[in-house]
Amino acid sequence: MAHMLETTGTARRSARTAPPVWLVVALACAGQFLVVLDISVVNVALPSMRGGLALGEQGLQWVVNAYSIAFAGFMLLGGRAGDLYGRKRMFLVGLGLFTLASLAGGLAQEGWQLLLARAVQGLGAAVLAPSTLTIVTSAVPEGAARARAIATWTAVGAGGGAAGGFVGGVLVDALSWRWVLLINVPVGALVLAGAARWLTESRAGDGRRLDLPGALLVTAGLATLAYGISQTEAEGWAAATLVPLCAGLALLALFLLAEARAKAPLMPLGLLRLRSVASANVAMLISGSAMFCMWFFMTLYAQNVLGYTPLEAGLALVPSSLAVIIGSKLAPRLMRTAGPRTVAVLGTLVAATGFGWQSTMTADGAYLTAIMFPGILMMLGAGVAATPLASLATSGAAPEEAGLVSGLVNTSRTMGGSLGLAIMSTIAAAHTGPTRTPHSLTEGYALAFRTSTALLAAGAVVMWLWLPRRTREEQ
Repeated sequence: MAHMLETTGTARRSARTAPPVWLVVALACAGQFLVVLDISVVNVALPSMRGGLALGEQGLQWVVNAYSIAFAGFMLLGGRAGDLYGRKRMFLVGLGLFTLASLAGGLAQEGWQLLLARAVQGLGAAVLAPSTLTIVTSAVPEGAARARAIATWTAVGAGGGAAGGFVGGVLVDALSWRWVLLINVPVGALVLAGAARWLTESRAGDGRRLDLPGALLVTAGLATLAYGISQTEAEGWAAATLVPLCAGLALLALFLLAEARAKAPLMPLGLLRLRSVASANVAMLISGSAMFCMWFFMTLYAQNVLGYTPLEAGLALVPSSLAVIIGSKLAPRLMRTAGPRTVAVLGTLVAATGFGWQSTMTADGAYLTAIMFPGILMMLGAGVAATPLASLATSGAAPEEAGLVSGLVNTSRTMGGSLGLAIMSTIAAAHTGPTRTPHSLTEGYALAFRTSTALLAAGAVVMWLWLPRRTREEQ
């Protein structure tokens, strides 16, 4: 009886002190914004980093790759750790690591110090990112309200990627390259304080331990695969690229075999038998591989061909940044009438139209027709498609698997983007040739956009045939 009274009193106190849902969603989205922003914000600062720390071309490549490899490699592990040890705890640990590593990177005096800091940033991001989506889905009841919350999470994440070039350009021009990392410190500290105060702990581990063999295999597999992908820019599709790619796939195959036999697997393979989880993650992988390269090639086109400064290139993409946010917020309304599958296909086709338009780019293109309008279509479609895919990917999973599914969503999107960027960069470079004139560069970029158009069209067909018409909660 005393235990019952104590439990009831605790529940009443928790109910009275529960933070507003909007505040929980805002804190989770702030963490996601920092994670995604840091993937793209350093691109503009790379030339300044090379001068400041005497980094070579390989060193500059690893400023980006050290983050992305650690991010992709530890994502599933971070998601499962949130399920077992607490989503709030992993949010705080991940954001703390990310913030401290940002400080170390901003103060780096040697190239190796910057690369080490970027790798720790990626590790922190991998622990943090799955918790952001799980906190959102746990705080908001299933249905239209959750769809709107996921739309906000999607919009903030997409906005972080879109804002990277602009924010980086402003900071480098006004201050120095160090501030693309140091800016994370006050923001991270503020979000940490808010999360420690307002987020409530949740977990669903029911006493299970972390599947260490599975964690080692999947982390090594994803990291090796990401490393192989990163090598394509410097080595092409030679042995230096193919060996780690094949090794990564082999490690992932071993991971699946180990999970089939484990008593408490890191990733229960039954999750992949859920049509909503499997199909939505494959759709995210395909669409991410086409859409992620948009910002990269649009920034290169604006600077290398049209002669924009980094800040001007960032400003030129602001309408596209707004479009992805509008698309993300529009998606829940469309989902209520048309269903998530139809909305995902519609968004993908709108994006494909924008990519097709962009593939007609010329070396003397006007801003409105060569950047602004096709960019708006590309990102409006991306925003519309992302929300229903995230809703389908997280629907139907048991509460104890929520963090893992969130990690899988982020992994699919990140690996799809990395693989797509590597492939599109190789295609563009091969078609450009050694001359690198504005005309030849434009032809290479245009071919990358045409390839992405075809990939998105194929992805729309896959979505229509495989995605369920509704989330499991709606069926």
